[in-house]
Amino acid sequence: MAHEKLFAELGLQPENGEIKVFSPIDGTEIGRIGYDRDAVVNAKIALAAEAFQAWRLVPAPKRGELVRLLGEELRAAKEPLGRLVSLECGKILAEGLGEVQEMIDICDFAIGQSRQLYGLTIASERPGHRMMETWHPLGPIGVISAFNFPVAVWAWNFALAIVCGDPVIWKPSEKTPLCALACQNIFARAAARFNDAPEGLMQVVLGGANAGAQLVADTRLPLISATGSCRMGALVGPVVAERFGRSLLELGGNNAMIVTASADLELAVRAILFSAVGTAGQRCTSLRRLIVQDGIAEELTARLKSAYAAIPVGDPLADGTLVGPLIDGAAYEAMKNALATARTEGGTVTGGERLLSNDYPDAYYVRPAIAEMPAQTNVVRAETFAPILYVMRYSDLDAAIHMHNDVAQGLASSIFTNDMREAEAFLAAPGSDCGIANVNIGPSGAEIGGAFGGEKETGGGRESGSDAWKAYMRRATNTINYSTELPLAQGIRFEV
Repeated sequence: MAHEKLFAELGLQPENGEIKVFSPIDGTEIGRIGYDRDAVVNAKIALAAEAFQAWRLVPAPKRGELVRLLGEELRAAKEPLGRLVSLECGKILAEGLGEVQEMIDICDFAIGQSRQLYGLTIASERPGHRMMETWHPLGPIGVISAFNFPVAVWAWNFALAIVCGDPVIWKPSEKTPLCALACQNIFARAAARFNDAPEGLMQVVLGGANAGAQLVADTRLPLISATGSCRMGALVGPVVAERFGRSLLELGGNNAMIVTASADLELAVRAILFSAVGTAGQRCTSLRRLIVQDGIAEELTARLKSAYAAIPVGDPLADGTLVGPLIDGAAYEAMKNALATARTEGGTVTGGERLLSNDYPDAYYVRPAIAEMPAQTNVVRAETFAPILYVMRYSDLDAAIHMHNDVAQGLASSIFTNDMREAEAFLAAPGSDCGIANVNIGPSGAEIGGAFGGEKETGGGRESGSDAWKAYMRRATNTINYSTELPLAQGIRFEV
């Protein structure tokens, strides 16, 4: 089979097990795996807890050395791992390779961060006293990831958690288990070179919702980082909170772009195209709502329809392809139903038809769709994980910003404008209510240097850059008395 050489390069032998793994490229079986039973998951959590006892004592810069080695191994495996990402989740090869590059980038970031786990020195009101805060390893971390970024989201969490002193147990999507097993093998190479990494720093749990629920409920995992739908987050959050754990939730994003009358339309069209149809509209940051000023709406929509009609849809591993398949038949049905609802709510739909069904009867390729809507209706407010772009019009910027914010999610957003006042209004407190707000760039395609995450039903979590490392540590406030007196705070006198 064509992928046997690829599997050999990544040390994969997915031949034994009751669970079939399919490629969305053509719907064929590419391997079989076994799911971990409850006892196995429990043993892996116990091993991670044991590894934590040793790993937390290793100096953080030394922990960073392990991540440096992981980055080197990822560089060596970039091409085969990028191909596996495309094979297993269906994104085009350029995006598969880009996802591995994102893993390399976060490793580089984490190496530097390992020498910058800074606390503060705080002025004390008491003479002869000093206050400070220190940061300590938190404990084993549970990571639950989604199919659409089958390796990068794990890397965001793993690289930071490891330098912070925390082992990681990873439950990947049941749709993309091979990518996780490949990453486990790549890390094993790095750990072997490191020489004294404790067993259990990186483990993969294979399974469905039950395996994820077991991680979520276990008190030995003080932090659960979960990426997926808002519905999934609504299940995870309360369970973790009930046991007084922490949850880092990266959930849905019904992302919008406002295009004003002053915008550079050529630039906007290019940004819209990548943001709306990249990864076949299956990014949490995909552009789903386009809010266009009345005076330019006709021209912009016509340009988009022309671009959509010409975009190459097909095998994501083939040269020239820009849009690969949806992940499975359920995703196609969801798209089809959303477009039917859009029509009943007064929308005019262009595109959205299934493609290449004769060539790939068990795969689901679609023409990305544009739905011109009379208003922000119910179907527009509900995120559909597919390449559907809802187009609406506005006359007043304040009304556009209100429409922009009038959805349950708050992940990524953007405005295209050459007017400084419009840009600043969008970025100000009454403007975009999202965790990511961009000007003259689409909402999709974040860099690792900034914290990634959103507000409202997106979950409030932050991963990747900036100070996201703090989620993986516990903070201690320390007061040191170097005087011979014992003054109390707030001027309290307590003497016998």
